[in-house]
Amino acid sequence: MEHRGEQVYLYFTAFIGGLVSLGVELSASRLLAPYFGDSHPVWAAIIGLILLYLTVGYFLGGRWADRSPRPVTLYQLVAWAALMVGLIPFISRPILLLAVHGFADYDLALLAGPFLAVLLLFSVPVTLMGCVSPFVIRLLMEQPERAGGVAGRTYAISTAGSLLGTLLPVFLLIPTVGTRNTFVALSLLLMGVGLAGLVRVAPRRALLHLWMPLLVLLLALTLRGQPIKPQEGTIYETESAYNYIQVVEKDGWRRLYLNEGQGIHSVYRPGQRR
Repeated sequence: MEHRGEQVYLYFTAFIGGLVSLGVELSASRLLAPYFGDSHPVWAAIIGLILLYLTVGYFLGGRWADRSPRPVTLYQLVAWAALMVGLIPFISRPILLLAVHGFADYDLALLAGPFLAVLLLFSVPVTLMGCVSPFVIRLLMEQPERAGGVAGRTYAISTAGSLLGTLLPVFLLIPTVGTRNTFVALSLLLMGVGLAGLVRVAPRRALLHLWMPLLVLLLALTLRGQPIKPQEGTIYETESAYNYIQVVEKDGWRRLYLNEGQGIHSVYRPGQRR
């Protein structure tokens, strides 16, 4: 890389890649919570598989970068990773329902269900995001004797992004806009980085990828007003900073459920005297 601005943008790409990868991991727990809860087995499935996908991404990204060490390849990869992230909330419901009902009669349902859901929903986007850091390192590699410094800076910057990606969904995005829109926001952020990078190195290629953010935004509009977890008798649902909350009315009683709803938090009968 010859220009300082290009180097800075590559580091910025690594930063946003780290941010979105951890943001997706934290948001995954809230996506699964209405169906599986947020117990240790659920977290084990999420963390274990996300680490596996990142491992595969690091390996494939390094090989890919050696075969095609061009910025245009990196930014196209980033754009496709962002698109896959943006599709998660729109394909999640049938996959989560399949995971819930497919293992309902088995003793390992608490682990097998989340395992299947994470396998189907996150394998492609997280693997692609894992390719980003080794790709950035390869493009920044000008002199072999500086390889250690380049790799160290890249992973430090990526990890700093991951720190921010850990905090943003939990304390800002999910309580403010919900889990679905959090995935959309992370997708558009990463996609903006990829498309802006394409504009810098291959403007015509950037034009060919403009349909991606439009598709994500269109799908986001189609889900507005749709329930997070459809259930007969639901009169209210929302997402707090801590739980998915659902109020269901049945036989004159209103029940407050949290997350997967295996236990009833509280019961209320309208009109009943205390």
